[in-house]
Amino acid sequence: MDAGGPAEVNEAKAAVRQRVWDALKEQRLARFPGAHGRIPNVSGAEAAAELLRGTEVWRRARTLKCNPDAAQWPVRQRALEDGKTVYMAVPRLAEEAPFFLLDPEHLADTPRKASSIKGAAASARTVAVGDLEPVDLVVTGCVAVAEDGARLGKGGGFSDLEFAVASEAGLVAPDTPVVTTVHEQQVVPVGEIPVTDHDVRLDLVVTAERVITCTRDVRHPGRIVWDDLTEEKIAAIPLLGRLRPS
Repeated sequence: MDAGGPAEVNEAKAAVRQRVWDALKEQRLARFPGAHGRIPNVSGAEAAAELLRGTEVWRRARTLKCNPDAAQWPVRQRALEDGKTVYMAVPRLAEEAPFFLLDPEHLADTPRKASSIKGAAASARTVAVGDLEPVDLVVTGCVAVAEDGARLGKGGGFSDLEFAVASEAGLVAPDTPVVTTVHEQQVVPVGEIPVTDHDVRLDLVVTAERVITCTRDVRHPGRIVWDDLTEEKIAAIPLLGRLRPS
């Protein structure tokens, strides 16, 4: 479920997610364990990562923040292979130090193994937000995207929270590029994805076939929208408890 916000917006988002998840399942495009309820690990993820690797924003980036989902595992692998430092969120931001730091110069395994969720436990160290360095590129996982930069995650609000926390800490600037890798089936028509104040917008969408430059408005600095967070969400994430205004 979404972290909060207007019920009608959440229902509209859920309908788009369900439609995309159903299509991925019907066309057998999602790898194990399937599409529904998650950022789907789709066929063609490796080819999309290679296309991203050829972009100018990738070549300029020395440090990036990436989601921990299997769909972006090929992106994290290639970042380490290319000598980039990777910050990867601990799943669901559930730890006191909610980010993994993967240093390509100090890995216990190959970049492929080290960039998996399991491998990060051996090759990375967990760090608090205050220990992070500013990043040059943000990679996020998506269920659905549109060419205007609108995106949908799986509904928990964790990606937007990660971005808001990093932005408030000065680690992500308004002009820091935000990109994703998806299957063509996840690209929906412009206007189908409802957008709220706390939603992160994309600069690039990369599939196995093409790179889409999004036509989004100038991004405002990210912020935590406390009124949109449930008490259950705040209680589940230690970091939010520390940041919550008194």
